[in-house]
Parts: sequence; C-alpha cells; structure tokens
Amino acid sequence: MLPYPHCESIYNKCSCSIPVLHVRGIVKRQPKGVVTVISPWNFPLNLSMRAIAPAVALGNTVVVKPATNTPVVGGLLFGTLAEAAGIPDGAINVVTGRGSDVGDAVASHSESDAVAFTGSTPVGKHVAGLAAENLAIQAMELGGNNAHVVTESADLDAAIDSAVFGTFVHQGQVCISINRHIVHESVYDEYVERLTERAESLPAGSAHDDTVVGPIIDESQRDEMLEYVEETVEAGATLETGGSTVKLDGVDDSLVVEPTVLSDVTNVMAAACNEHFGPIAPVIPFETVDEAVDLANATEYGLSGSVHGDLDTALDIADRMDTGHVNDQPINDEAHVPFSGTNASGMGGYNSETIMNELTETKWISLQRDEREYPF
Repeated sequence: MLPYPHCESIYNKCSCSIPVLHVRGIVKRQPKGVVTVISPWNFPLNLSMRAIAPAVALGNTVVVKPATNTPVVGGLLFGTLAEAAGIPDGAINVVTGRGSDVGDAVASHSESDAVAFTGSTPVGKHVAGLAAENLAIQAMELGGNNAHVVTESADLDAAIDSAVFGTFVHQGQVCISINRHIVHESVYDEYVERLTERAESLPAGSAHDDTVVGPIIDESQRDEMLEYVEETVEAGATLETGGSTVKLDGVDDSLVVEPTVLSDVTNVMAAACNEHFGPIAPVIPFETVDEAVDLANATEYGLSGSVHGDLDTALDIADRMDTGHVNDQPINDEAHVPFSGTNASGMGGYNSETIMNELTETKWISLQRDEREYPF
C-alpha cells in the first residue's frame, strides 16, 4: 500500500504524448516556510491568532508585527504564551514598531514566504506589493463598505435588531460592520424613525463604565468620521441624531462619537461612499430590487453584507450582491467557512481549507512502477 492512497492517480500519457502507464502520483503538503503576520488594532487578538495558529500547526515559523496601537494584545502576548507553552525558540517571533519602518521590513524580507495582513486597502496594496517582489503568498483582508439591504417584505423588528448590532458594536470599528443601510421606500420612514430611537437609547461613554458605544481608537480616526458626517449633511442629508462627541467628565478631548443616524443619503455622499469605520448609519432609499443590488454593489469593496426580506427575494438579492448574509447582519466569521474579500477588499483568504492552501506548498511525486520506453 502506498502512502496517501487517496491522492493516487493513474496517468495514461504525458504532455509529450509518450505513453506513461502505471504511474502513481502522490501530492503532499509541506510547510510554506516563514509566515509574516501583520495584525490590525481593532481586533488584535483573534485577527492575529487566525493566522498564527494555523501557520504553526502546519509546520511554519511565524514573525508577528502587531499594529502600533496594540503591540501587547496583537503581538507580545503571543510571544509570552509561546514561552509558557514550551514552544521552541524561533517558532513564534514578535517584532514591534511603526508600520512604515518595521512593517515594510518584515513584509519585504527575502526569507518571508507568505504575508498575512489585515488592515486598510491603501496599506494592504503597499504591503502586497512588497511581498510580491519576493513572490511571497499574500493573504490580504482589507477595507469594506458593507450594505444592509432591507426590502419591503422584511420583518422590521429583525432588520432593525440586526442593524443596531451590525452598525454600533465595537463603535463600528469592524471591517465587516454595516457601512450603509439600503432600505425600501415603503418602509424607509419607519425604519429611520425606529433606528434613530434605538441609536439614542444606546449607552455611550467611557470604556470603564457600563456602555455599548465606547471610545474610538485615536483622534485621527475620530476626526475623519466626523468630517464624513459633516460633509454628508452639507451635501443634503438629514442628521437624525448624533454627529458629535459625548462629553466625559475630566476629559477635554473626548474620543466617544455619538451613535449617529443620517437620512436622505445617496450612495455618493461622504459617509456612504467611504469606509467611515465608526458608529454611523447612513440610510439610503431604493425603489426596486435591481436598484438595491446596484446600490449595494456600487463600491470598490466586497467584504461582507446583509439583506432582509422573504426568503425568495432575500436569496435572490444575496446571490446578486458581491457579498451577503440573509436575514442577519454582516459581522459573521466562522472557522469552518472560507473567508476572503473580493475586489478592493483583498485577496487570498482565511479559515477552513483556504488558510491551509495559503500556508502550505504542494509537492507532486510520481512513482513509475514499470520500465518506460523513450524515443531516443
């Protein structure tokens, strides 16, 4: 019995038309080598681990470069855990520092065989370019502009429950959170009213208090999202609630952005066409299913999305959207299901057999069991 019997195959002819009988092929997977993991600041623990764990399990060594804002949870913690677990020295390595310095160095290193990156599209393109110079595999999860489509047949209670979670969890600082609410005109006014009431009811404040919406990661992110809101209102949208920061005792420059709802929005307004990455809900009306699909797909990104309605309508829309979850919200990630972005949202993928394909090299060995004849 040959090893890997499930991989055996018999080839009748080779490419040069010389009969090759009784050849058995063995396809093996081998570790890729050195896997570079560049992790983000928004979910540093699990978005680092989803690359580190399979990389090590598949026999690779790892170099982790955590985001500048989260060096401990996104990197140094894994080094400490590796030491405590008795993992051999050099299997998991952590390098901290600014991305423009350390990140570029590890992504472009000639010994790096695969680069797993999670972050913005502009930075991801830069990192992918550095990796490509060494022909390293690139697993890139990049930006998103995810649509939450609500049809006229939707259960509004369920649609709004999904919308509140998918928009405001983690202050909207999730690449697969809801960026745009695309709502049928027949339920639009009720949807806006109820979403606004729910947004206003959410506790917003210090991360040390009992709160749902806490602080944004830093001043630059906060200022950018508030600028998107201001530009959207100037373009003709209506600010239903929010649009500013929450005052905090003893804090001069609050990082807590109010849960914000904008109505009368179009797809080209700043809060809709950009990945705002905050607790902001731009609500866009539509008339027909075709229009809803066009609006949902009218973005360079393709990372996640959701649609609510009767099953036939919702499935039809989800099939035609670049991405979509039916009667749910878009923040979904399961280890046994492949996850990857399309278009400007990335390349390669994670989870399931997808990450195994990224972090291993296939090797073909053929076994000739009979004497071959050659033409010369």
